[in-house]
Amino acid sequence: MGPAWQKLWKTEDWWAVWLGLGIIAFVVLAYAAGYAEALGHFAAKPPAWQTFSTVVEHVAGNWFWYVTLLGVFLAVFVLSITAMGLSPRRYVPGFILIFLSSAAILVLSSSSFAKQYNLEAPLLALLLGLAVSNLFKLPEWLEVSLRTEYYIKTGIVLLGATLPLTLILSAGPIAFLQATLVSTVTWLAIFLAATKLFKLEPQFGAVMGAGGSVCGVSASIAVGAAVKARKEHIAISISLVTVWAIIMIFLLPLFSRVFHLETAVAGAWIGTSEFADAAGFAAAAAYAPQKPEGLEDAVRAVAAGNARPEQADLASMAKFYDTENAIRAFTLMKVIGRDIWIGIWCFILAIVAVVYWERRQGGQSARVGTAVIWERFPKFVLGFVAASVVMTIIVKAYGAESGDAFKNLGRDLITPITTLRTWTFVFAFLCIGLTTRFKELTKFGWEPFWAFTIGVLINVPLGFFLSVFVFKDFWLKIE
Repeated sequence: MGPAWQKLWKTEDWWAVWLGLGIIAFVVLAYAAGYAEALGHFAAKPPAWQTFSTVVEHVAGNWFWYVTLLGVFLAVFVLSITAMGLSPRRYVPGFILIFLSSAAILVLSSSSFAKQYNLEAPLLALLLGLAVSNLFKLPEWLEVSLRTEYYIKTGIVLLGATLPLTLILSAGPIAFLQATLVSTVTWLAIFLAATKLFKLEPQFGAVMGAGGSVCGVSASIAVGAAVKARKEHIAISISLVTVWAIIMIFLLPLFSRVFHLETAVAGAWIGTSEFADAAGFAAAAAYAPQKPEGLEDAVRAVAAGNARPEQADLASMAKFYDTENAIRAFTLMKVIGRDIWIGIWCFILAIVAVVYWERRQGGQSARVGTAVIWERFPKFVLGFVAASVVMTIIVKAYGAESGDAFKNLGRDLITPITTLRTWTFVFAFLCIGLTTRFKELTKFGWEPFWAFTIGVLINVPLGFFLSVFVFKDFWLKIE
């Protein structure tokens, strides 16, 4: 088979699709065969706890399932790592360490203290990784297992299984429109600042613009290859994306709370203004808005059937404060809206680089075909949509409307997938922290930093304006 076919099992993008859809198929088949209870045990997750004795009791009764989960993750990741030409011998010990660390992080995030301060597992994983990488020198054998992009892309495919296709179809056009506005304005701001204010090479400005306006690391790499940017330009862009993505994990939820944003609106803003999929998910998952006084009492009264009219009206607002809506809106905005711009930007900028920049710089021109779009298109987005299609069909097969069915089947079918998704996201955030060294981020000079920062200062307010004012009514309909 030719090189094109080999990419189906040689790249992280495609393996994320196969692995994510494979996990979904396994869960669905087990559910259909009547093993719903076993699925709940297999997708192991620590319970909420106040005293550590609860954790000890949980581990004593479920250690077999954690070992089984480790074995399954290890088997599928080793298979894919080997197919991609990496060393399984070096990968195995590193991944075992990542899994055990992630398990400890999930335990910590389940504590009453963590819940009180909204310290979700991905955020704790990031903080732990940053602390370790900046205080200690990591061993070389660990590097093979730090597959950040692979883990997060797999998690995004799994995320598709929790979003009904009807929601994607209804929200997709709005998300794409909002993303088009933000992507274009932010790219132009960074590119013009880099080339006009700081006199940097146009290829450098193009790479930073893509990193800030589309999809961080993936866009920097893809556009860098499309315009033939220097390796150090791609490395600097990735570093800048990482710095601002980490900062926004804290700032976007904080200001969303200050402005009392509904969860879906906050999720849309985060999806518009975060610079990396993993970081955006952490920010959306961490957002817990201040609920109106008496809301929880009103919800309980409605459930008990003795609510007063004013309580019923108040309880109807509960959906606006559901954290899962923030995750849904973020995913629609970032994955459906912004990530698909990678291929488009690569195609456009490859043409510009060939017919203008390279000729001006004395380089050789070459033809650019539409195949560039497919070559650079993030394939995991296809997996995300496929997962949504499959789960929507399955839900309808159980005789319910999409929205209701996703809730009714949540405990036995959707929850195991959500839990496995959480594991992959914790893997990803731990890897982000372990590969981010602040000392290395200061050696590139200030011009790229300020060019990128100008884009940030335009992107974040623009995303806020579009999410909170222009498209607010639309995002509030998500549930």
